[in-house]
Amino acid sequence: MKFKLGSIVMTIGVQEMARKDMSFREFVSRSLGRHCNCDWGDLCDEDKALNDMALKNGDDRLFSRYDFNGDVSIYIITEWDRSATTLLFPSEY
Repeated sequence: MKFKLGSIVMTIGVQEMARKDMSFREFVSRSLGRHCNCDWGDLCDEDKALNDMALKNGDDRLFSRYDFNGDVSIYIITEWDRSATTLLFPSEY
């Protein structure tokens, strides 16, 4: 783990889908592992570079997107002060 995640929370939508679908639950777990190891997932290079700069400077949030089975995405956002990390669907942003 390359940075602190703080409190880890997820929206009701992500929680419900993870409860109902074991493969989605495993995907969420893998995605969180990727996020905390600076693998920003399915972002453009510019957004990945912004994350790298925010990690270095410690002055902005960290944002990742991961795609599940080509039709569902999740966002993972760690607050600028590393106090909390939230998992959510794009529609919940």
